[in-house]
Amino acid sequence: MASPQKAIIIGAGPAGLAAALRLQQYNHISVVVYEIRPEPTTLGGAIGIPSNGLRLLHRLGLYEALRARGSETSNLVLHAVKGNAIGTADLTSWSKEKTGFGYLRIRRTSLMEVFYDAAKEAEIPIHHHKRLVGIAENSEGVTVTFEDGTSDTGDVLLGCDGIHSAVRKLYVDPDMSPEYSGISNIFSLLPTSTLPPAASALDGLNATLTTDGLLALSPCTAAGEMIYWFFSRQLEMPPGGDSRDGWEERGKQEVENLKSTLLELLKDSKGEWGRLLKEVIRQTEVVKFYPVFRMRLGGKWSRGRCLILGDAAHAMQPHASQGVSMALEDVFLLSRLLEVPGRSLDDVFALYDQKRRPRTDEMTRTAERNGNVRKKTDPWRLWLQECAVSGILAVYNLCKLDRLGLGQKPLAYDVEEEEV
Repeated sequence: MASPQKAIIIGAGPAGLAAALRLQQYNHISVVVYEIRPEPTTLGGAIGIPSNGLRLLHRLGLYEALRARGSETSNLVLHAVKGNAIGTADLTSWSKEKTGFGYLRIRRTSLMEVFYDAAKEAEIPIHHHKRLVGIAENSEGVTVTFEDGTSDTGDVLLGCDGIHSAVRKLYVDPDMSPEYSGISNIFSLLPTSTLPPAASALDGLNATLTTDGLLALSPCTAAGEMIYWFFSRQLEMPPGGDSRDGWEERGKQEVENLKSTLLELLKDSKGEWGRLLKEVIRQTEVVKFYPVFRMRLGGKWSRGRCLILGDAAHAMQPHASQGVSMALEDVFLLSRLLEVPGRSLDDVFALYDQKRRPRTDEMTRTAERNGNVRKKTDPWRLWLQECAVSGILAVYNLCKLDRLGLGQKPLAYDVEEEEV
């Protein structure tokens, strides 16, 4: 099989646009992107991107534009539920020394603005309001058909259409569906101008463990004029199972009860941090609720001329901040495999699976472990947990264990060092 000349990409999120930019610029493959939404999305809160992802964004030529819009937040500050700080940690000192990049928190809308600007400059065609309804292939190529009756044919099809991927459902792995993680998030964005001065001075991710979940605040813009906050908690599936109506009703209940729930959890929180948290909650008028879903390990990622990437293949809980970074690593590895002359798509996809699956499985498990601190507990166990965390962080900082790269080695991984 000759090297692909044209790639059809389903999904105009970070994975899809990164694939389009990389394949066109580096592999000189003609690309066209199809997106189900009628226009670029304005949904989402703020996304964390660690060293491994930022390095790849730099190679795409996007890092400086993203840095100008986001906040470099490499520190973690943990607070007790009573308001006092119990420990700090630099999450990227070792990986930054190895890679040159730290950790960026940026609004999803800002991230997508940068991607769309780059795609426009590269003259990459993006067609919106395109619902995929059919995939067919033969020895000559793969054809996609959309709900509006239009179709297109290319040499390879990339499903970058997220956790509810139509490419996966229709063709690659119809039996694989997302599963609920048991954790749900409520989040909002808030300007700091009307908040206490401590909001504008926030540095890094500031988190408080409660008996009912994790509450955290972080700046998400370069000038610090906007903060992102979220409450992540264990929540049972709605009665009647995993249905859209059930989750919508649960979401309404969660949002309606949000302020009273959080203020009750923080009733004993004192000092500057306690006052800031309560004021953030009181001033928040618009919040978003979403249950956290993930893909089970072991699914199929390819079939014939089709490959699914990013969340379509291995969506994981957001508790390791690796969603965007994993998609970028997918794209860069695929790009390198495609540049080897004479290699068939079957061989490319088989080697891709062999190289990527251990890495994405590792990150999926890490994200799941990190999600455990969101689970419900009682006040006594919370106090013990706070004491344990305080002691661990004190030893970590006193002994300068960050120099050993504990917990940061996966962030220094470079997918382009893989042997292909």
